[in-house]
This record gives sequence, structure tokens and C-alpha cells, in this order.
Amino acid sequence: MTALCNRCSERMITMDIAKAREILEKYNKEAFHLQHASVVSGVMRYFAAEFDPGREDFWAAVGLLHDIDFEEYPEEHCVKGELLLREEGVCEDLIRSAMCHGWGLTGVTHRPEHVMEKLLFACDELTGLIWAASLMRPSKSVLDMEVSSIKKKYKDKKFAAGCSREVVQQGAEMLGWELDELFYRTIMAMRAIESNDK
Repeated sequence: MTALCNRCSERMITMDIAKAREILEKYNKEAFHLQHASVVSGVMRYFAAEFDPGREDFWAAVGLLHDIDFEEYPEEHCVKGELLLREEGVCEDLIRSAMCHGWGLTGVTHRPEHVMEKLLFACDELTGLIWAASLMRPSKSVLDMEVSSIKKKYKDKKFAAGCSREVVQQGAEMLGWELDELFYRTIMAMRAIESNDK
């Protein structure tokens, strides 16, 4: 098994992506939630190769488990998630990183600090918007998606209305990126995922 955390207590279980997926599927049954978790996990793995090489599995597991509680406990999102992951023996580093995307929104008090956490905060919402936009294209794909298309959808508040533009903007600011850079990099990450799936 691949150890995911550097500072985990010895009593915490060692975990790999298969174990993370097992935990995810214990609390999530709906195809949409499982797919979203997989997309965010893939995006996080993509960014890990650039920002934290060698810890791709940790980043991917954070992405996979970030919405662990949303299907069953939407009103306690990220707060209940901490408890569920702790009960599953997940290490505290992973719990904090996965749940801090609820900072300022759900009662989570720990602000995203590591670049991984900032990326999760920014890309969680954005991947949903990009995915929704891709389904409206003749290709049903992100492979031919351009930043200009996402900018139009982003400005249309009625499109993918559940996607918080404020969170995306805040995430870009945390990263020190312009929105166009965040759009471009996230599209590239999602293209990589789709290309690998073919």
C-alpha cells in the first residue's frame, strides 16, 4: 500500500486510493456524487505532479474524499465529514486538507493554507461548471473546451447556478492567479483526465 500522509499517527491506518474509494462509496451511492469525487480527485492528482511531486496519491485521496458527507449530511457538510473520516481511521492531515474547502461556508474554521488546499477550494466548484458546460457541447467533451467558453458560462449566473462564483473568485485570489489562469489550468487538468479515460 502507498502511505498517503507524512505526519500521521502510527495508530492511523495506512491507506491507498482503493481504500479511499471504499470509504467514499460507503457514504455515497448517487452516480453524480461519485463522478464529481472522481473528477476532483483526478484534477488534484494532475496538479500534484506540478506542485508536490511524489504525493500524487495523497492529493488524489483528498479530492476523492472532500465531499464524503454531502450526500447523506448536506446540512452538516465538511463538519460531519471530519467525524466520518476520523471514524474511518483516516489521518488528520488528510481530514484537514479535504474538509477545509468548507472554510467560510459550512462552519469549518481552518482556512486553506497549502497550495493543495487552495486548489481544492478553487477547483471544487469550477469543475462542476466546466463539466456542465461540456455536456452542452456537441462533443460532450472538455477536449475541445476553451477558456472563452467557460468565461461566458461563468458570467451567466443562471448557468450551473449551484456553482458559487464567489468561491471560485476567492480561490483564484488565494492562489494569486487571474481567473483566466484558473480556468485554463483546470480545463487542462480535466482534459488530461478525459484523455486518460479514452
